[in-house]
Amino acid sequence: MTMLAAMFYAPLDVRLEQRPIPQPGVGEVLLKVAAATTCGTDVKTYLRGHPLLFRHTPAGFGHEVAGVVAATGIGVTQCAEGDVIVVANSAPCQQCYYCRRGRFSLCEDLLLLNGAYAEYLLVPERIVRQNLYHLARGTSFIAAALTEPLACALHGVDASEITPGDTIVILGSGPLGLLLAATAKLKGARTIITGRNIDRLALANQFGADVIIDVSQMSIDEQREAVLRETEKHRGADVVIEAVGTTDTWELAATLIRPGGLVNFFGGCPSGSRVSLDTRPIHYSELTLKGVFHHTPAYFAQALELIQGHHIDVETLITARLPLASVVEAMELLLRKQGVKYALIPPAFQRALLPTEALQ
Repeated sequence: MTMLAAMFYAPLDVRLEQRPIPQPGVGEVLLKVAAATTCGTDVKTYLRGHPLLFRHTPAGFGHEVAGVVAATGIGVTQCAEGDVIVVANSAPCQQCYYCRRGRFSLCEDLLLLNGAYAEYLLVPERIVRQNLYHLARGTSFIAAALTEPLACALHGVDASEITPGDTIVILGSGPLGLLLAATAKLKGARTIITGRNIDRLALANQFGADVIIDVSQMSIDEQREAVLRETEKHRGADVVIEAVGTTDTWELAATLIRPGGLVNFFGGCPSGSRVSLDTRPIHYSELTLKGVFHHTPAYFAQALELIQGHHIDVETLITARLPLASVVEAMELLLRKQGVKYALIPPAFQRALLPTEALQ
């Protein structure tokens, strides 16, 4: 028996192939994928590869996923065939130096799962044990697949030490920038978001942004002035979250913060990137600078609760639903900055989840 799967061979080389359907071993679960959603990390990986995700190629591609349990391996008690579930794309080892200190996103043996752009996905025992969740009745497969990016946003906002009434600047209106805005709003923050993409900025109000700044025609200096004008007495924001992942915006972020404020470098830059920061305000203004990576099982569980409780309408991020066979088309659209996110639907679920015109 075979399945359709998108396989990553090299940058700009993703191939749709017929691959053997994997069989679950001890503690493993075979997931029949109902929906997989695109991610900015997938787009960057498609463009330039990824040192952590793909040490060996060809490899399965995609990591935001929900579906139905197709089979279980020996010893699995967390779920049964036919259960509707969502799985995270990682699980910590629970034993290393960082796990013992509760820093699970820094796990020295963090298990990462890819291969969601396929009809079936084999879920490893460690993820089954720590990071598999049943979906409440009526939960959309597509919304559930978006649990992973929302978990990342929750981690980012928690690390930003936001208090009610704080003014928060989010640089970047991509999917994570929008989810950061929504989670910051739950903390009671006043949120300023900047971006360049009309489609994405159009969603910013729905995700809690109080001030939206289109910086597409602005220089870095003009961006700085536009943001500072929106802060009290132009002193800067209480918290700045960089969610673009370029050296220019990292450097900009450090100039938008008030004395005593916090800068969160949330967006990852390409490997080997370097930034230049003025040391004087860091020291004399007592700034806090930090990076935030990934999520943890606790944040994943919290994100699913927010989705199932309809606190954040994550499915609004989906520009279109496409057949699984359109995965390369979806990557190319996102490279051209067309749309926000796409949901990829395998053949078995297309009649239920795709619009009629997509079936013709």
